[in-house]
Amino acid sequence: MVEAVRGAGVVVTGAGGGIGAALARRFAAEGARVVVNDLDADRAKAVAEEVGGIAVPGDASAIIDEAREALGGTVDVYCANAGVASGGSEAAGEPVWALAWDVNVMAQVRAADALLPDWLERGSGRFVSTVSAAGLLTMIGAAPYSVTKHGAYAFAEWLSLTYRHRGIKVHAICPQGVRTDMLDASGTAGDLVLKPTAIEPADVADALFEGIAQDRFLILPHPEVAGYYQARAGDPERWLSTMNHIQQKWEAAE
Repeated sequence: MVEAVRGAGVVVTGAGGGIGAALARRFAAEGARVVVNDLDADRAKAVAEEVGGIAVPGDASAIIDEAREALGGTVDVYCANAGVASGGSEAAGEPVWALAWDVNVMAQVRAADALLPDWLERGSGRFVSTVSAAGLLTMIGAAPYSVTKHGAYAFAEWLSLTYRHRGIKVHAICPQGVRTDMLDASGTAGDLVLKPTAIEPADVADALFEGIAQDRFLILPHPEVAGYYQARAGDPERWLSTMNHIQQKWEAAE
């Protein structure tokens, strides 16, 4: 048991399946009181019933007040897990780019804006951002996703460095492939880059709870991502060349 979450009021967005559902299950198993959020009300209700939680469907960034009320007045942990995996290039179209920016970045900004006044007043609160290794590295064939996940990571990092001395804990979860509907929808790029090392959603939840116990900001369910991140920073030309070879391999297979 991780004592930091026992009895805590937890909100998990995008929790109708995949990583979100795994997080909801793990928080509930650790003794937390869980609000399950998803745009799909039926899926949210099903997971909430499974974990003994409360379903609050709807837009992830617009349910803070309802979730707070459902938890008796206080949200202790907010898991910003909802996201969209928008593929395409610079030519994906402005609506695609706008949706990726709104869901992957601005929804987290809005949630933090709603949560932080209370958290700062009482000197505690935990913000968990499901980012992606794409937020540290990048993903071929998915410019809107890669760029906005970089933004999500940057926002989580900013929250941590700005408020950690005031009791706010922040965790950025950055997995590679995870066996979810999102991975299935990633097409041939996902088949090439992500599926060979894909893990289960429950493995992501395990990694988060290990990070919570160790009070770590960066959560890497695929530990090898740390090496890739170091290589990217240490020798960007070599890293870009390697990624371009993967891009060419993908193009040749299309």
